[in-house]
Amino acid sequence: MSVADRLPKSDSERALLIGSICILLGALLTLTPLRTTLPSGLYVFFEVGILFVIYGILVLGLNLQYGHTGLVNFGHVVFFAVGAYTVAMLSAQDTFAGIGLGYPWPLTLVVGVVTAALLGAIVGATSLRLRDDFLAIATLATAEIFHTLFINFRGIFGGNVGILGVPQPVKDLAGDGDTTLLATLLLIGGLTAVTFTVVTRLTNAPYGRVLRAIRADELVTRSVGKATFTYKMQAFVYGAALAGLAGGLFALYNGAVAPGYFTIQVTVTVWIGMLLGGAANNRAVLAGLAIIMGLRLLSRFALGVAPVSADAFASIRLIVVGMILIAVIRYRPAGIWGNAKELGVDS
Repeated sequence: MSVADRLPKSDSERALLIGSICILLGALLTLTPLRTTLPSGLYVFFEVGILFVIYGILVLGLNLQYGHTGLVNFGHVVFFAVGAYTVAMLSAQDTFAGIGLGYPWPLTLVVGVVTAALLGAIVGATSLRLRDDFLAIATLATAEIFHTLFINFRGIFGGNVGILGVPQPVKDLAGDGDTTLLATLLLIGGLTAVTFTVVTRLTNAPYGRVLRAIRADELVTRSVGKATFTYKMQAFVYGAALAGLAGGLFALYNGAVAPGYFTIQVTVTVWIGMLLGGAANNRAVLAGLAIIMGLRLLSRFALGVAPVSADAFASIRLIVVGMILIAVIRYRPAGIWGNAKELGVDS
């Protein structure tokens, strides 16, 4: 058997291999004296890249809920925030405001994922029997309620200041800033690739076919003996847990959490990325997210030459993103790489 025959053939196998290599390289940079120097002009690309791989876990969870199961969740950011705040409150030390208990960060990351999953179970149990538009309103309202709680309960969540002093394990171990950026991108990028593998194998299994049957016609799926509510609940909780994982990683990378990091804009970004790439296609939703975040990054460089103020330019950038989304929905309603037949839309 040749070397080429031994290489991974499926997307999930390739992602697992790439993720394992990235995690290994990131661990070497973090745990050994190896150091790297990055060109200063590339710092912004690495910072946006880290945000992309964190949001990548978010969009994979949202795609499991909506793309594969048809659950319209407009409050995905709340699970992201709950995971981040749980990690921050349990692990922070000497925080300026809010609670900081100083527990070991690996334990707090696990608790953050579990807490987000529990919140997903509560929201799902009370909302998943609602019609799609009511489910969207209920999840959006949940996100707004928690956002208000984070701001107003300063003694617990730190108010607008948030919670500072969150451990940054990669930064503490790597030492210098350049190595920290590269190691963080490799480690979280590797975790995103592993997440892609897990979600892809789950959705390619018979379990995933049941989810897509529920999305296509829940009544027919129920008529053949499938417990549709149980499947919907599981998909919703899995997506919430992935969002909690992304939030916990964000807190450990950023070293602080605050309400400004968890606005509705986060949900909008991952929704646009999913719809642009093509819902129900895990690789496509990551590509769509990369396009949106890439456009936002490149547009930063146009600010210096554009004859408008920064506020006006920010509005123009949102208009351009909106026009792109409208064009995709008009001419490619299933997304750039989506399957129109599978999603049941007119191409």
